[in-house]
Amino acid sequence: MDILRGTNIDFMKYRKFWVWVSIAMVLVGLVAIFAPIKLNMGIDFKGGTQLTLKFQDRPAIDELRTLAESAGARDVQIQSFGRAEENEVMVRTSVAEGTEEGTAPKVLNALNGKFNAGLAGVDLNQIGTDALITQLQQMDPLALGAGSPTAAQEYDKVSKQILAARKDHHMLTSFDQITGVDARVIAKLKEQTHLGRFAVLSVENVGPQVGSELRKKGLLAVFWSLAGMLVYIWFRFELEYGVGATMATIHDILVTIGLFAIFGFEWNLTTIAAFLTLIGYSVNDTVVTFDRLRENLRKSRGEPLIDSMNKSINQTLSRTILTGGTVILAAGAMLFLGGDVLRGIAFVLFVGVIVGTYSSIYVASPFALAWATRFGQKGKMKSGGVAGKAVGPSTTSPRPTSTGPAKGAGNGKKAASGR
Repeated sequence: MDILRGTNIDFMKYRKFWVWVSIAMVLVGLVAIFAPIKLNMGIDFKGGTQLTLKFQDRPAIDELRTLAESAGARDVQIQSFGRAEENEVMVRTSVAEGTEEGTAPKVLNALNGKFNAGLAGVDLNQIGTDALITQLQQMDPLALGAGSPTAAQEYDKVSKQILAARKDHHMLTSFDQITGVDARVIAKLKEQTHLGRFAVLSVENVGPQVGSELRKKGLLAVFWSLAGMLVYIWFRFELEYGVGATMATIHDILVTIGLFAIFGFEWNLTTIAAFLTLIGYSVNDTVVTFDRLRENLRKSRGEPLIDSMNKSINQTLSRTILTGGTVILAAGAMLFLGGDVLRGIAFVLFVGVIVGTYSSIYVASPFALAWATRFGQKGKMKSGGVAGKAVGPSTTSPRPTSTGPAKGAGNGKKAASGR
């Protein structure tokens, strides 16, 4: 499928203007990262506790924050997610400075004191597998003999059924939701346990030292991926290509990070994976254009590099739009329909592909052109043995680079016969 055929757009005509636009966007990104917004670091990198809770009734966010702070939690962040009727919230807190202790137990105690006060027995919405098996063995509703191997095996099956019912409903609001279990077990559970008014869906604790290590490794992963791309393109093509591709990738990362910070998405390990994916896509898109440029330079020896660049970008424009469009559709579906969990990674891919498509044209090519002009062999592109001029109005063949009067004279005869 070819949606744009035979285009002849002079992309390089306004390259200086778009380079300055790109620099402005990068500066905005840097300002957004460092001041005053900064990145919203998740507990993966700064350490802390993340509780995912589901309530019977819609909780008051301010009340939850007050309870968490009263339990000694620091930097409390509370966010609702999912559909409003699901009453699910995420509570994030920082680890106390100088300690590795998570705040989950303290926060849960404070919440239980508020929402489950006066309820007797263990809470089936918070109990774990091992604790539930122990509780069932102590109650022994099936009269199998507490502590016997048969009882342990049977109550293990029962506990799995109870927890499966809790998982299916996210939280238990009625004992009738527990199906496939002996009625004697249900009767005993009603006597000695209760169904709390909130359930703990997940608990994550990350110490500050672990978070610092993850942050360091994440930055190193991004750095070495950029360095590897530069070295690969340097050997695969020429250094000027590698410089252009690397500058375009750095541009894509900084602009996307800036927008990411402005919108306040959480920076976590999943985000690092999204940015590594973006690096690969950005370089791939640039390499396709540069590969076509190298072919055109071989075919049209003597054509100015700037003309070859325009021709190459026009020839790959249809492919660029089609490829980027399909990724944007998939990332857009995740961004708008995937929920809060997927929104961060979807935003990186959605915005990154748009920015990456732009940078392949107006960042990679201008920087490659500038590098070849300033640092190339007398301003000439050397790829594939091409000796065409990098800049200049002339479209005639350049002077021969070989030495020796005989060979030079022969070249002069050929030039004369061609006129």
